[in-house]
Amino acid sequence: MPAETYDMVVVGGGTAGCFAAATAAQEGLEVALLERKSEEEGGRIACGDAIKGTSTFPDVIDLDYLREESFTNQDITLARFENPKTDENLDIGFRGGNGAIVDRKRYGEVLLEEAERAGADVHYDVVVRDIIQNGRVTGVTATSRGSVREFEADVVIDAAGSLSLLQDKTDFEGTTFDTKVNYKQFCSAYREIVEVPEPVDWHNAIVFKPTAELGYLWYFPRTPTEINVGLGFQMNKPPMKLVEHLKKDLRNRDEFQGAKVKDKLGAALPTRRPYDSAVAPGYMAVGDAAAHVNPCTGGGIPGAAKAGTWAAEAAIDAISDGTVEEGALWEYNRRVQTDFGKRFAAMDLYNIWGGTYDTDELIDIVSAMPGQQLADALALEGTASMSWPLKVKTALKTFGHWGNLFELRKLNQMATDLKSIYDDYPTTPDEFGEWRSRRDDLMDDVYELTGAEPKY
Repeated sequence: MPAETYDMVVVGGGTAGCFAAATAAQEGLEVALLERKSEEEGGRIACGDAIKGTSTFPDVIDLDYLREESFTNQDITLARFENPKTDENLDIGFRGGNGAIVDRKRYGEVLLEEAERAGADVHYDVVVRDIIQNGRVTGVTATSRGSVREFEADVVIDAAGSLSLLQDKTDFEGTTFDTKVNYKQFCSAYREIVEVPEPVDWHNAIVFKPTAELGYLWYFPRTPTEINVGLGFQMNKPPMKLVEHLKKDLRNRDEFQGAKVKDKLGAALPTRRPYDSAVAPGYMAVGDAAAHVNPCTGGGIPGAAKAGTWAAEAAIDAISDGTVEEGALWEYNRRVQTDFGKRFAAMDLYNIWGGTYDTDELIDIVSAMPGQQLADALALEGTASMSWPLKVKTALKTFGHWGNLFELRKLNQMATDLKSIYDDYPTTPDEFGEWRSRRDDLMDDVYELTGAEPKY
């Protein structure tokens, strides 16, 4: 069977893949979007369903239609952190607008609809098996309903999710593509959609609760009676029996007595910094496939939308110029790293630091911190000023953890310095080695401060 030829092939119909396909198709490129699920199952992905920052979504698809069809709760005004040792809650209000919870299945369906409306050819039931490579990536081979198919293109965009098979199949020797990736930099997660008998009284909040192995339970209300509940753990920690752990917590919550499970699904997601470089000749990785996920919270929808759009824009220019070498695609790297990439890389430092403590000790430290100051520090937005009475109160509450807090303060400065390094991300591959050495020197200081084993 002859190869099917396109300007661009996008593998994976999630957020990043759909935004990439829609962006390129709108500009007149011939685009194939390959989705391994059936059309009926398209859009079904294990996800926490919570979104904050939709105002930053690229204006590539009909965002009003997306919101009307899939946003089931747009009144999330705060995050609630539950202390499992004291049964106390820490409520932190959102800054800069409300958050939202989505019906992830319908959200995914709309994205696929929009990619097709923009002009992309959406192929369902297509499972990519291998990369076609001859000096550069030139396409993929796949199976579809028992048949072998080949898709050739100037650029292949890998939106195939965490630990993408495509990256195992591609020869990245001689490229800048980040290959320092292993399963220990990921999190295993499981979630259920649960219908409760009566409306919960925290339907305006996303609820978090620390759990073992540097993970957390979450309770995100799609509606006052339909809750996305789930948990995860770091894969560099001992395995956790996710389903049993979740069931135990649900049984201890009065509002979940008599609840019914409507859906269940598991997944892996990156809890690491974004790939240093996500381009190779003819090849680009986006979204989870390039670790475009907040390593502390697992949130990745807005970043994936941006990454997919920016990758497509860089590919459009490269194809127009007649070359798809790394240098021609490099602007995509720079846009990611100087935008959300620097923030995610800085937040990874807290993940590294947290991994050196047991859960009980972390809970004691975090619960002693003033809520807004803690939220600002983790968001890396600049800690809000603290009054002298609050400083004294905090000092008393944190007695016994002053050494840990001093370490955390030094780490916070390192996170700020790291963001500055990412602001200087090179404009061409030629300066990439020098930039990476500068970043790695700072990481050596982080490992020395925290006593953590090197993560990369």
